[in-house]
Amino acid sequence: MCNFGIVYPRYGQFIDKRKPMLNRLLSTSVRTARRIAIGVIGATVCLIGVIMLVTPGPAFVVIPAGLAILSIEFAFARRWLTLLRRRISDTMQNQRIKSR
Repeated sequence: MCNFGIVYPRYGQFIDKRKPMLNRLLSTSVRTARRIAIGVIGATVCLIGVIMLVTPGPAFVVIPAGLAILSIEFAFARRWLTLLRRRISDTMQNQRIKSR
């Protein structure tokens, strides 16, 4: 019998003790890689939106889209997106009141 595992007689299979450690390491790596990818993609979209502020383009659509991408993983982006939505809602409501 190997020192790395246990044979469960009831199930008749070999269970490797190293797998939980390997799974934990892989899940941490995957989580970190996902977080980095979302950060890079979201920051790139936000940067493109900021560039569109001075060049022709729909900056006011692209910047919230970038924040939405970033808010998948980052709490600060979620707060900024909530604040932006609230300000847009207030502005739209004020415009409706003024137009009457």
